[in-house]
Amino acid sequence: ELVEHSGGRIEIRNIRVGDPTMSVLEIYVAEYQERNGFLISPENIEQFQAICDREKVACEVLGEVTGDLRFIVHDSLDDTTPVDLELNELLGDIPQKTFTDNHVDPKLVPISLPENMTVRDALGDVLRLVSVGSKRFLTNKVDRAVTGLIARQQCCGPLQLTVADVAVVAQSHFGLTGMATAIGEQPIKMLVDPAAGARMAVGEAWTNLVWAKIDDPLQVKCSANWMWAPKLPGEGAALNDAARAMHDVMIATGMAVDGGKDSLSMATVIGKETVKSPRQLVISTYAATKDINKIITPDIKEPGSVLLLIDLAPDKSRLGGTALAQVLGQLGDESPDMDDPELVRRAFTAVQTLIDQNLILAGHDRSDGGLITTVLEMAFSGNCGLDLGLQGETQAIPALFSEELGLVIECKNNDLDAISTILNEAGLPSRILGTSCKDKQIHIQYNGREILNEDMRVLRQEWEETSYQLERLQMSPACADEEKKNIYDRSGPSYQLPFQPEPVPAKLLIAADKPKVAILRDEGSNSDREMASAFFAAGFEPWDITMTDLLNGRIVLDDFRGLAAVGGFSYADVPESAKGWAATILFNERLKSMFNAFYDRPDTFSLGVCNGCQLFGLLGWVPWQGLAARAQPRFIHNSSGRFESRWVTVKVVESPAMMLAGMSQLVFGIHVDHGEGKLHFPDQEVRRQIVGQHLIPLVYVDDETKATEKYPFNPNGSPDGFAGLCSPDGRHLAMMPHPERTFLTWQCHYLPEAMKGMPVSPWMQMFRNAYSWCTR
Repeated sequence: ELVEHSGGRIEIRNIRVGDPTMSVLEIYVAEYQERNGFLISPENIEQFQAICDREKVACEVLGEVTGDLRFIVHDSLDDTTPVDLELNELLGDIPQKTFTDNHVDPKLVPISLPENMTVRDALGDVLRLVSVGSKRFLTNKVDRAVTGLIARQQCCGPLQLTVADVAVVAQSHFGLTGMATAIGEQPIKMLVDPAAGARMAVGEAWTNLVWAKIDDPLQVKCSANWMWAPKLPGEGAALNDAARAMHDVMIATGMAVDGGKDSLSMATVIGKETVKSPRQLVISTYAATKDINKIITPDIKEPGSVLLLIDLAPDKSRLGGTALAQVLGQLGDESPDMDDPELVRRAFTAVQTLIDQNLILAGHDRSDGGLITTVLEMAFSGNCGLDLGLQGETQAIPALFSEELGLVIECKNNDLDAISTILNEAGLPSRILGTSCKDKQIHIQYNGREILNEDMRVLRQEWEETSYQLERLQMSPACADEEKKNIYDRSGPSYQLPFQPEPVPAKLLIAADKPKVAILRDEGSNSDREMASAFFAAGFEPWDITMTDLLNGRIVLDDFRGLAAVGGFSYADVPESAKGWAATILFNERLKSMFNAFYDRPDTFSLGVCNGCQLFGLLGWVPWQGLAARAQPRFIHNSSGRFESRWVTVKVVESPAMMLAGMSQLVFGIHVDHGEGKLHFPDQEVRRQIVGQHLIPLVYVDDETKATEKYPFNPNGSPDGFAGLCSPDGRHLAMMPHPERTFLTWQCHYLPEAMKGMPVSPWMQMFRNAYSWCTR
């Protein structure tokens, strides 16, 4: 495809292979993973190769563009030409293939509700369904803060529950523009009606994306990913119905597909049975936003506020393909549908107006689990109760568990008139559901009759239960049990600011003579950009330094005042975290001498974060040099036995650490993302000396701000909550949490409402301290 319009010649033996016995055919047709091909002008090859060498990336120059509209493969091993074809034979117009299929009418029957089923009975089963319940088992094991550009991810609220609808990524650390993205998918509804399921997938994407203020709804784009088994009888026709429905509803709502991927072999034969996956269409939307701070999350912000439903399927309570149907072992004969795309479009525009005018405190879409799940997730994440009085023409269970499109917003009582005016002008049906409350009780009436009165914490634990059971299978069961116990009745973090965070004066950012800091990285590092930005925002001149720069002598550390070793997975954490990185330094006499000289200079400082923290431990930079290897503190595998990505609370304690000067007693949230962060002391005498010299500069704390070993407040099991080490003179600091991913307020996964006006995060002070120390 790269040479489609010109022709080209490649040398097949220039492709590196792990098995030299591979034939030309095997090399030629292999579907290589994680390889990129592109065209480069000959005069740029040398520079490109130098970049690849610096980054330790293999670069293979395969051939050249010829201009003869032929594709030639040469084999230098025997000087043959295995392939010599005209390009139009490979990429020419191929006659369109025609598939013929017939509709197969499924044997659908209406939902049959058990005669004595109560709302509480149904709710207990629905909350435990994996598609409805907590996704904690997924979110905590992947890095959700890397790049420092993440303004909104899956978790929100003081308890960081997995209920967020929209993700937002900033374009840079020095502005507020960014991109919002959200998905929609309804595979079970596809089994009832593929066309309705496709429309609902598009509708869910809209009702998830709506909570970020985007620039222009008409510029919303998406990828559409299909997973289907269209070669089976009736499935091709069903796929056609779904595709046409998606096409029509996207035109009606203003969304456009600009890509996607199809997996159309979603069936297999086991014995005499054919097993096929549910029909699936995943709509992944994205759109530009001018202000990444304009994001609405589901967690209730002010107990006592009003909850209001914008109903996008008035008078409809269809149960086909819903979570309730699934837990009953049924499918149903009529699924929810987007009956009025224009209503959805108007609702999107109206909610965007409400966001722009700061009239919404919290918001959530009605989707999997129905209206009752929507309002409960808002209460779960807001750590509060509900007092709702619902009205309806249908029975309570269909009204609460139907998954028709809709939006629930939390607002202040005195904003109701302004909100009602905007919704009425848009012709949107809406009604007040009730209020939130401080006591953790869920009280719901329907048509004046009490249908639910339960402790919110009990319901939240049921919502967490399936995730908890899955956690026990993929991590230390003891830690999973401990987390279940410790999160049952949390009060939420208690932040304390002993100083007022301030940004650096603008004149320092444009100063001509800035102190230089080396942002050091190696193969597998991934936190260099945010580290450079944090130091730049404090007035430094950050330099991107790779280990190959030092090994090849292109750069030396003599001119730098600071050195920051960044986080990531150097050498894929083989054999353990930072072992390969440390070996690169310790077993190269020139580098070892260079690093020792930098360490010993009285005018230098260093910061090691995450993987860099592990590196400093292995180098012996903290707590002090000269310890025997068998006595050197180091960071080992987390007690949970897995990678931990969490928003935790830490306290800065009195220590000599220069970068934390004046920050003692700060209690604030911070990102942790590591698999080996447990501080291990092989020699208890060394530990006693460290504690005696106050070389533990910060500790993990619980909701009462007490240093803790309890999981998940302490994500790795470090003794006494230890989260880092510093040298006796305070110049060298190693810490597992990520201040460079938390120096701006929008990077914080949770902020109390009273702190959202801060110009920068308190962690910015660390980098300001380093600047002041260098320029004193």
